[in-house]
Amino acid sequence: MAIFNYSKKTVLVTGGGSGIGEALSKQFAINGANVHILDYNLEMAQQVVEEIIRAGHKAEVHLCDVSNQKQVLEIINSIAAKNSLDVLINNAGIAHIGNIEHTTEQDMDRLYNVNIKGVYNCISAVIPHMKEKGGTIINMASIASTVGIADRFAYSMTKGAVLTMTYSIAKDYLEYNIRCNSISPARVHTPFVDNFIKKNYPGKESEMFEKLSKSQPIGRMGQPKEIAALALFLCSDEATFITGTDYPIDGGFIKLNN
Repeated sequence: MAIFNYSKKTVLVTGGGSGIGEALSKQFAINGANVHILDYNLEMAQQVVEEIIRAGHKAEVHLCDVSNQKQVLEIINSIAAKNSLDVLINNAGIAHIGNIEHTTEQDMDRLYNVNIKGVYNCISAVIPHMKEKGGTIINMASIASTVGIADRFAYSMTKGAVLTMTYSIAKDYLEYNIRCNSISPARVHTPFVDNFIKKNYPGKESEMFEKLSKSQPIGRMGQPKEIAALALFLCSDEATFITGTDYPIDGGFIKLNN
């Protein structure tokens, strides 16, 4: 069901082929946006695009490694040549489990390249286009940006950077009517979570799912559509007074988990 009017807007979603990114892509498309999915997994992203088109909405897919600046620039410039660039959602990201003793240099480089450099690459590519008439940027941060979580050393580092990049972009581009906010989810039920449990706790999937669900005070994991609903509002014309703010969507994790 459409809630906001995005009928004249182009929305770029990185990592839009699965999980939260899939929900984002579908929600913006339902609300009339021309959605462009930039994803490293072309097959999954193409499936999402086909579902969107079958439902009567607009979407395109672009094979993209967000850590590759040349590739990002080429893709975003090609989209901008035919469309206005109204919304960028930096959703693409990868995870790592381990404290500093279990984080190799290769792990650090891998997470930096996607979670930090990838966000930088996409923002730097859209800014020149958005400066012409404004735009909105959402960065997907995490509760790990602001609170300590065990065995998430490298991941927390990258998401802390995403949070502070958000503040910097919002401050530096106020005069160009470019808004930048971030969303910080707690644990969200995505295929990543299911695969993690299956790989690390064979035979105990139900038990671990319940345990992880209850780590949120509200007693369950978030749903991708709930994250998408928040992004849909923050990028809308109804939210034009909002910039430079991080929005936890965490089932009470930050404030109530004590």
